[in-house]
Amino acid sequence: MSFSGTVKEELARQKLGARHCQIAEITAIISMCGGISVSKNDRFLLKIQTENLFVARKYFTLLQKTFNIEVELSIRQHHGSKNGRMYHLYVKKQEDVLQILRATGLMKPDGESYMDLADDFELADSELIRRTCCKRAFLRGAFLVTGSVSNPEKFYHLEFACASEYRARQIQQVLHSFQIDARMVQRKKYHVVYIKEGDGIVDVLNIMEAHQALMELENIRILKDMRNSLNRKVNCETANIYKTVNAAVKQIEDIRYIRDTIGFGELSEGLADMAEVRLANPDATLKELGMLLNPQVGKSGVNHRLRKLSEIADGLRGCKEEKHYD
Repeated sequence: MSFSGTVKEELARQKLGARHCQIAEITAIISMCGGISVSKNDRFLLKIQTENLFVARKYFTLLQKTFNIEVELSIRQHHGSKNGRMYHLYVKKQEDVLQILRATGLMKPDGESYMDLADDFELADSELIRRTCCKRAFLRGAFLVTGSVSNPEKFYHLEFACASEYRARQIQQVLHSFQIDARMVQRKKYHVVYIKEGDGIVDVLNIMEAHQALMELENIRILKDMRNSLNRKVNCETANIYKTVNAAVKQIEDIRYIRDTIGFGELSEGLADMAEVRLANPDATLKELGMLLNPQVGKSGVNHRLRKLSEIADGLRGCKEEKHYD
């Protein structure tokens, strides 16, 4: 199962909270993937359609526990869905539908007409999500229907993909109320609210109370941080080794050029000793070279002498080029 599926399974299996939180979660599910049809004699039919078993299971349980009503479930084969199945849940009794519409705020104040799910349902200022716990419940329901989260082993990305910009704005507003930096973009026919930072995704999982998934994500983040830190150290050490080796090769080339051109007899005693010790110990560090000299010299002194030898070699090469030019 994908990490996204793991999160949804945990959310679907959560124990139900207070009744007002249950209604907030039901509202999210209905508003994101539900529909209301009205017959000629003003009879209401409430339905949702989903290819996700966890959504169907949670919605079925919520309606039964919250309103103690009958819910019809039908499963149909659907070639366009990922698992080949589509779950349809219906509430057909008029009194049950009206009870749900009133509780979720979808029924207008006159008690006879309902609010259109796409345009009229003002959730942001609704009493349904005035409490923090209800906002959490609403996000749980919204994630079950529209959410997904990438495998944190690869990269960090959590999103809510809504068919309506209005619905996406509602989710974004709820996330902003928790100080979550959620952004929105249009992707083909969907309006996507997304979070790309690991810390933000951890916060969203915590808000939805998906604590097992949160711990799994945190463990992966710790391992990734350790691997990245180790890789940085290895890369840094490797770069230092290359730098040291290249410097030693250059020093030996310069010293050999001096030896073959003017000989060490033209050098001061300190530089001549330094040249001979470096040629005899091509793999030695600056500290080791300093200890081989008599008297011993520190790293800065060794580095100064080697730099001086390189300057002499460069000067000799320059003189040779000038003579060749003449």
